[in-house]
Amino acid sequence: MTRPAFATRRRIELFDALVALFLAEGFAQFTLDDIAARLRCSKSTLYTLAASKEQLVQAATVHFFRTATDLVEARVGGEVNARERIAAYLSGVGAALDPASDQFMADLDAFPPARAIYEQNTRIAARRVRELIADGVAAGEFRDVHAAFAADLVAAMMVRIQRREVRDHSGLDDADAYRELAAILTGGIQA
Repeated sequence: MTRPAFATRRRIELFDALVALFLAEGFAQFTLDDIAARLRCSKSTLYTLAASKEQLVQAATVHFFRTATDLVEARVGGEVNARERIAAYLSGVGAALDPASDQFMADLDAFPPARAIYEQNTRIAARRVRELIADGVAAGEFRDVHAAFAADLVAAMMVRIQRREVRDHSGLDDADAYRELAAILTGGIQA
């Protein structure tokens, strides 16, 4: 009975290590042999995670965003008012992306299945921000704004941050860009 728990724990550890490797160095240049050597496991172990390198990259990308979402939501759960919840959410997204190297972001953008996962998570994040804004409006903490428009504005900026356009134009790293976005958004919609 302890075998499935161990197998699940080992699987999570491998995905965590794989995500850390990809975030630090990207993934396009690696072969399955390279990945196995870097993770100190066999290729057959990697094949228990996914059937190909492409599927492994997709699975690692999903794992990254799932883990990031859990961490971001934990930050949000610790806040009581709407302004702080939005700030915690956006700064949490920035913190989750902070370890992502330029190479990882370039590889993510160049690999359509991984890019689609990122884009899906951006849409989910925009919906979440819209919910947080609507909650703040309902509670009287924010003026009556069009929550969907504000969330779309946030989503557009999130895409620019992800593509490193904000860093290239302003010099802000991702985490700082998300903090600035949170400050501008929450300041602009305060009651």
